[in-house]
Amino acid sequence: MMDINEIREYLPHRYPFLLVDRGTEMDVEAKRVRAYKNVTINEPFFNGHFPQHPIMPGVLILEAMAQVAGVLMLGMPENRGRLAYFAGINNAKFRRPVVPGDQLRLELEVSKIRGRLGIFHGMAMVDGQLATEADLTFAVVDQAQ
Repeated sequence: MMDINEIREYLPHRYPFLLVDRGTEMDVEAKRVRAYKNVTINEPFFNGHFPQHPIMPGVLILEAMAQVAGVLMLGMPENRGRLAYFAGINNAKFRRPVVPGDQLRLELEVSKIRGRLGIFHGMAMVDGQLATEADLTFAVVDQAQ
């Protein structure tokens, strides 16, 4: 179990761009991670997307998935103290809208790691239904001094 304070130790993101609320599983050995994002009407993006029919933007669902993958990537001992840069998205599919009141269960698993590059397969689920899936690529870099 990982609370928001622990998540903030891994990620540089802060309000309003930190899109992960809680981690429930991080297995560095098995290279998989699970976390949650509680979607509320108070999210700033709902003011414009869309005021009469609020839907979480797909790119922000992908960003939430990327942040969860970043927690796993930066949780690996060899990557501690570094940054994970989002480097690519492939095979993204949006299966159902995500709306206020939904809880996104974000599950990511490493497909391949080569040096400082990592590829993850991710899924965002709502009530057991697939909302979004994609393959995400990251580059781990040293933080500027």
